[in-house]
Amino acid sequence: MAGYTIKEASAANIRKTIDEATSSTDKIPGFVFIAVNQNGDEIFAHASGKRGAESKEPMTLDSVFWIASCTKMVGGIACMQLVEQDKLNLDDAELVGRLAPELKKTRILEGFDEKDRPVWREKKTQITLRHLLSHTSGLGYTFFNPEIKKVGFPRGIDEFSGRIEDIDPVLLFEPGSKFNYGTGIDWACVLVERVTGQSLSDYINANIFSPLGIKNMSFFPPQSMKDQLAHMHQRYPDGHITTREHLLRRPLYANTPSQQAETFNSAGAGLFAQPREYVKIIATLLNNGTSPTTGKQILQRSTVDEMFHNQIPDKPDFGREAIQAATPELTNPIPELYPQPKEQEQGWGLTFMLTIHPGATGRGANTGWWAGLPNLFWW
Repeated sequence: MAGYTIKEASAANIRKTIDEATSSTDKIPGFVFIAVNQNGDEIFAHASGKRGAESKEPMTLDSVFWIASCTKMVGGIACMQLVEQDKLNLDDAELVGRLAPELKKTRILEGFDEKDRPVWREKKTQITLRHLLSHTSGLGYTFFNPEIKKVGFPRGIDEFSGRIEDIDPVLLFEPGSKFNYGTGIDWACVLVERVTGQSLSDYINANIFSPLGIKNMSFFPPQSMKDQLAHMHQRYPDGHITTREHLLRRPLYANTPSQQAETFNSAGAGLFAQPREYVKIIATLLNNGTSPTTGKQILQRSTVDEMFHNQIPDKPDFGREAIQAATPELTNPIPELYPQPKEQEQGWGLTFMLTIHPGATGRGANTGWWAGLPNLFWW
């Protein structure tokens, strides 16, 4: 079957746009863009700029990125493989509570009293795997939710510490009642580890990366990947940009089996990858769960369909409910997740957003997409 291609004139325009965007360091220091079709063909690939604003090394197609929340889709695949095997269940709250008693014991944060002490209430609904994968469990992130940040003050909560203690579950509402972006996929893959008896890294290496022929993608990048690591940056309100240290550092120093065993494998933000390796997963989803290059199946077609099914039809405007910037050095406020006419409903699948209606820029109906904190996007 012939796959989609990009006309040379269009490819030239894309390259020109990218090169203009990286023409000065106050724009975008470096950029990598790769597109594949359902046959696994790399129909466009271009790298431009430098690996960092203060770097002399060029950005290349072999550059490695901390992909942050782009990890979530990979974690979702791991969960859904186990749903296919009846080891996990999307709607079995009892199983979740048995595997993760931490979630069963969670309470809802009502607010703070006159002495700034948290006020809690018991939840009426138990958390399911579907809640975790659709961000409707009530969990959040400190850098988006000032209430959670306040609960952890002054000791602090750092979801990028490499410690499971820093995703201590705090609920902001009754499970299933609202959408709130947070650590749900981290906890979903804690279930993966506990039901399989494997670390998430080992499980994903064996059941996703190996069958898809993925090599340069890891929770614990080897030296060869670290040598190609793109820099992280911080942009100030006036537009000025500077390099900064990586947020997720512990895996970069976990070189021994014992060090890695002590490091939390974050399904929400833990992977490092070359973009051209990540798109092998996208090609597999486009091909209904079977790798078009290796021929190995990692998901059934019906499972892929479920992942692209809108899980929150009762929340058609969830992406228009502005996300705060509780930690401004990490993120800017997000007034709207994806610009759409107000009459168009928005959707969320199992770990990613759905553009239910075609986009003005050519994005097709029911497109899955998401992003990572260091300005990474897939769709």
